[in-house]
Amino acid sequence: MRTETTFPPGRRRVLFYLFYDVRGVVDDYIPYKLERLRPFADHIVAIVNGIITAESRGRLAAVTDEIFQRENVGFDAWGYKEALDAFGEDRLADYDEVLLVNYTWFGPVRDLAPLFTQMDGRELDFWGITDHGAVESHPRNPRLALPVHIQSHWIAVRRRMVASDAWRRYWRDMPRVVSYDDSITRHETRFTPYFAEAGFTWAVAYPHENYAATPHPAFDAALQLLSDGCPVLKRRPFFHDPLYLDREAIIGRLLLQSATAEGYPADLILQNLAHTAAPKILNTSASLLEILPDRMDGYDPRKPFRIAAAVHVYYLDLADELLDRLEMLPSSYDLYVTTSDEEKAETLRGILDRRDDVRRDRTEVRVVGSNDGRDISALFVGLRDVLIGGRYDLIVKVHSKRSTQEKAAVGDFFRAQQLDNLLKSPGYAANLLGLFQRERGLGLVFPPTVHIGFPTLGGAWFTNKDRAAELLARLDVHIPLDEISPLAPLGSMYVFRPQALLPLTRIEWTWDNYSDQGYADGGLAHVQERIPAYVAGEGGYHARTVANAEYAAISHTFLEYKLDQLSAPVQGYAIDEVVDARLHADTYRRVGTRLGYLKDYLVRYHPSTVRALVRLRNGLRSMAGRSVRETTVR
Repeated sequence: MRTETTFPPGRRRVLFYLFYDVRGVVDDYIPYKLERLRPFADHIVAIVNGIITAESRGRLAAVTDEIFQRENVGFDAWGYKEALDAFGEDRLADYDEVLLVNYTWFGPVRDLAPLFTQMDGRELDFWGITDHGAVESHPRNPRLALPVHIQSHWIAVRRRMVASDAWRRYWRDMPRVVSYDDSITRHETRFTPYFAEAGFTWAVAYPHENYAATPHPAFDAALQLLSDGCPVLKRRPFFHDPLYLDREAIIGRLLLQSATAEGYPADLILQNLAHTAAPKILNTSASLLEILPDRMDGYDPRKPFRIAAAVHVYYLDLADELLDRLEMLPSSYDLYVTTSDEEKAETLRGILDRRDDVRRDRTEVRVVGSNDGRDISALFVGLRDVLIGGRYDLIVKVHSKRSTQEKAAVGDFFRAQQLDNLLKSPGYAANLLGLFQRERGLGLVFPPTVHIGFPTLGGAWFTNKDRAAELLARLDVHIPLDEISPLAPLGSMYVFRPQALLPLTRIEWTWDNYSDQGYADGGLAHVQERIPAYVAGEGGYHARTVANAEYAAISHTFLEYKLDQLSAPVQGYAIDEVVDARLHADTYRRVGTRLGYLKDYLVRYHPSTVRALVRLRNGLRSMAGRSVRETTVR
């Protein structure tokens, strides 16, 4: 607990900082922020809504003067109310200014002194950093107008107002707040007009009038605010609906670049967002896809990782291809090969003995107890000791993927999509590992969602989402699930820090956990394939997707064409059409889930029926195609 300050002589301030996290974990951006607020506050009170871990309480205590913990009710409005009551009028009277600040922003991205100097020089009763302009229809209550108001992540109140009867009445008579909408309508949008009508003067450092295109510059003009010198960056642009961000051209990657150009650590932003945001939304809003070049650029060979390659080989003819790819790694590695039986293991040992792999330090071939679960059970059961032993910094996971249920061209493209986007060339592989060198919070990287040859877009959870939610709850993972499709290494080839997947590897999975499931949707293997990014997020590790330039060109052109075709009947912004479509989404998903289970049942127990249905479908498609061609000719 700190009691001394080094702030410049002037106003005496008390700062109330409100914090909430569902796990009670204080991420690194909060001590960073409070340390930089310390020079401007004589006394800092942390308001903790809900639980807080012992470790996090210690972190807060190191950068504050007292901690006020309360039940998580009433959102920030009642957090401030109860903390102010507990602090007491007599103590508040010792200060010239009361700061009410919360956890919903990153920063400061630059020195706060100019902000305080600017606002100290103005004769005001209360002030903020940003405001929201008035709009005719309140988004939380369409029957009301939305008044102009200071945004509640930062409100500073001076002595005259704090000592007033209006101040006492505001907090004493505050209506109950039981929802997020209540916190907006009964506090954030009420505070400014209430005290303005009582005769108190106010202003903000960055008024919305300076950003004429929007009444909400803290969100819609965040990049311009940073450019204009604003020291705070709101968290919401990184986890809001990407379709809204798309319409308004709010680019999180540019916000990250702007903040880090001022010296703010990107790791602080990504750690918190990985901990709190749905991974696919974060991957989109922050544009966390990296297009890596073939020429080495950004890898430091003086800082090599301890690497294990986890390779599951079921199809022996693909073994050399996988081993060739591993030789792209820029440093040595230990190789662990798993396979389904002893005969294959002997063949693999012979292949390995004949090769002169200069990067390989150690080699071990293991026969797994069962091929149920394939490469995924081989990893989590057959190589569990490799994952949890603490011997390795990174695991490179690849396998002999053939996709025998698909046409050869589709399966070959899928395998190439996986391997080319992980281990395309020596320079490319080095650049991929360089991402881990630069970002201590990077938990795993994998190729983008495959969509050429596969109907993944629009529902890549397939029938695995409910099972994924159950498993994540069992693992005590609180990361929100993406709605339509997961951010996941579909294809099950990726590079990861073992530490990032600890919640998943702490469980001693057995071969029996994968038995009698085949490799169908809803089985444990398919569920585990979809959740690594969610598991990593629980520990504050973020995920990145990676691609080479050639694949990016192929993928983007097909994506653009597909989106163009799908958008043709619904001209306009995607968000407007999707909002309407979402009204029907629950019914669609319920029907889709049932059809998915029916499909799995038929494939497993009535394959001849499936073949007959496929022949019928193909025949109908052929007839439809012939009809179209004949019509065109005529």
